[in-house]
Amino acid sequence: MKDKHKTLIMATIMFNLGFVIWFSFAPFTDAIAEEFSLSVADLGIVASTAIIAVPLGRIIIGPLTDKVGAHVTASATMLLVGLFAILSAFSQTYEVFTASRIVASLAGITFVIGIQHVSEWFEEEELGTAEGIYAGIGNAGAGLGAYLTLPRIFGENYVDPIFGSGFLAVSSNWRAAFFYTGVLALIVGVGYYRFTEPAKSQAKREATQAGVSWAQWKFIVTRYGAVVLSAAYIMSFGLEVAMNGWLGTYYREAFGQGDIVIAATFAATFSIAAGLLRPIGGYVSDLVDRKELNILPWFDGEYRNQWTFATLVFIVVMMVAMTFAGLSGFLYAAVVTGFFVGMACAFAEGAIFAQVPAMFPDNSGTVAGIVGGIGVSGGVIYPIVFSHALLPNLHVGYVIVAASMLPIVALSAWVFQPHVAARANDDGWIVSGKRPSNTGAPSDD
Repeated sequence: MKDKHKTLIMATIMFNLGFVIWFSFAPFTDAIAEEFSLSVADLGIVASTAIIAVPLGRIIIGPLTDKVGAHVTASATMLLVGLFAILSAFSQTYEVFTASRIVASLAGITFVIGIQHVSEWFEEEELGTAEGIYAGIGNAGAGLGAYLTLPRIFGENYVDPIFGSGFLAVSSNWRAAFFYTGVLALIVGVGYYRFTEPAKSQAKREATQAGVSWAQWKFIVTRYGAVVLSAAYIMSFGLEVAMNGWLGTYYREAFGQGDIVIAATFAATFSIAAGLLRPIGGYVSDLVDRKELNILPWFDGEYRNQWTFATLVFIVVMMVAMTFAGLSGFLYAAVVTGFFVGMACAFAEGAIFAQVPAMFPDNSGTVAGIVGGIGVSGGVIYPIVFSHALLPNLHVGYVIVAASMLPIVALSAWVFQPHVAARANDDGWIVSGKRPSNTGAPSDD
């Protein structure tokens, strides 16, 4: 097996398990709410709390991964996450539970680590597809892992075959899920350090390390291209995170679907689409760029940007449709529409991260951290909108979120114009002047 394929497999395993842990609370919200006496609004806050550490964590872990290597940061992250996932299984108060899950939620920063690691091994013409495969299968951890697998392994009447019911950490289904996924994280953390290398060559490793500085970070974060892709990631991946944590509660509360497995299965249709279809977004971005296809002629010559813009519009349209599907009162219409929302998110995310490593090839961790960190903030904000007590029902929140996305679409339309896009990686707001040395300069591979 080639080292780049081994790296892709290991990164995907690490990221997939990270997302299983990150969203492992979602299928068990009913039992957790009962144990800690939480309302629906409280659950929305818990969903946001489980995400709150991730934006800053991603922003920090990006340049740190560029500096010390993904094999180090991935291992350290999984060991930390595993320990606190296990701790949350022992929690007996709401405060301890929430605090431990905030730290365990750092599993969400594994995305940035893997993006950087894969980009250190694959050539630019393969990046969209490779990152799409990595992110797509990894993201499926939320759907296939958290929503489909965990409720079936750890059902409502779960009795642990090893420890029985006398051991607190496995005394209920959600505790057992947190405990065993934490143990797996410890194993992956050790294995990642043992079996992976940071880059395909020493020259690539040194070029990436040399590009890490505070001046470089400030320059990147204020470029037009980084700003618009970060904003676009708020309404795509941020939305995916929000929906992953919310849909199980939505189908249960809005449609009276009380069966935890059925509600989780309905929610998983979104997660599966958002995860497994993501490689298509990256592949199409590679395809339109390689074949120079003008699918939106008013952005003439900006082939990747055209595809990205189309996917953002798709998200807005499907979020409006989600409200109408819910108001129809027909559960299956909402489930099918949720699948298409997931598809739209997948296409947009794949398109965005086909562009990100190409922007600054020797700063992929930093750029991924900025875009991924800012983007995940949508996962903090949107659940609060979906569950807000002032809404007349649980369906209206989707169209409100869709309206909030329109300024991002407008910003994208401006940046993606050919004359702006040509300078989008050099021109920006606040920080002006020349590009810092090593920032975006291709390494000699």
